[in-house]
Amino acid sequence: MAEPNQTQGQTENNLEDVAHFYGPMVTGVTVSQQGRVFVSFPSRSFVEFPKAVDEVHYTVAELRDGYEVPYPNLDINQAKNDHDPEAMISVQSVVVDAQDRLWALDTGRPDFQPPSYGGPKLMGFDLGQNRAFQTILFPRNVALPTSYLNDMRFDLRRGGAGVAFITDSSDNGPNAIIVVDLATGVSWRRLHDHPSTKAEPDFTPVIDGERLMVRPAGGPPSPLAMGADGIAFNADGSRLYYSPLAGWRLFSVDIDALVNRDIPEEQVEATVVAEGSKPASDGLESDSQDRLYLADYEDHAVVRRTYDGQFQTVAQDPRLAWPNSLAVANDGYLYITANQYHQHARFHGGLDLRQPPYYLFRVRIDAQPVLLRPHEQQNTDH
Repeated sequence: MAEPNQTQGQTENNLEDVAHFYGPMVTGVTVSQQGRVFVSFPSRSFVEFPKAVDEVHYTVAELRDGYEVPYPNLDINQAKNDHDPEAMISVQSVVVDAQDRLWALDTGRPDFQPPSYGGPKLMGFDLGQNRAFQTILFPRNVALPTSYLNDMRFDLRRGGAGVAFITDSSDNGPNAIIVVDLATGVSWRRLHDHPSTKAEPDFTPVIDGERLMVRPAGGPPSPLAMGADGIAFNADGSRLYYSPLAGWRLFSVDIDALVNRDIPEEQVEATVVAEGSKPASDGLESDSQDRLYLADYEDHAVVRRTYDGQFQTVAQDPRLAWPNSLAVANDGYLYITANQYHQHARFHGGLDLRQPPYYLFRVRIDAQPVLLRPHEQQNTDH
């Protein structure tokens, strides 16, 4: 449960507390154009460490006066099973689009078992009426048995109702960028198992002096292997940035190619650009000044990549223990969740070293989000 802050104010690097969480670990964050703040809490048990499961009573919440309120209600947050098509099971990411609608990305994998059809889904919510207006279920050839649906972005300029882009960050199967036509609900995989979407071989980041590896109890350690995770647009919406969770490299791909189903995969791959090295990072975000933000988990920091490829530290603080998701809001702030993911039992031989609270911070950046709004002639009435 989030609690009102006892330490309101700014640190020397202008990092402000927004909320503390004492229950399950928080992942996603997004802010509406009216300033409403939403967060998500996936149920992230691992089969090999069932005792490290977070008890999640609701997977999406709105913050009101510093407290969590299940959004849009408790019932839709309490799925009957792992393939309930009408309820949210385990939401990893939440994003508000350019029409001020909330989208929730449901992994359908509360215990990392292979998902069942009806579990992995994208749900859209009308923030005016606080109700679901659309649910898109992913077929088995899009949300694979190994898929972990991670982060998403929306371009409402394309097609009849816009397009969503989703990363599949699986650590034991093919990675990809999933494209979703919001008008038809049709989805498809692009850059499937492409090297740019995959974890770097033998990737071993160092956090607080310790090499981060998957360390099963009684078994040999193995490198972190999660693929495409962070995702963000450039300022004009022509290219999509992405990067594997397990890696120090940044890539981009042409969005026209991603959405064109008539061209072969080879032509899409030909538009991939290796953008160079970067800090090891989880979430990505961008602003209207064509700057890219990265959740730098090795250094307890958020860094910014400028248009010319230079990196700047936006915030650095010991409490940024695994910065996870980033969201640029209309109020000129960048919102940041920090959830101590590196302290999970799967990295410490079965010992869960996470110590709540988990945090939601914000830092002033005086910039606007990249919102790819629909063209006036398009029908955007839902």
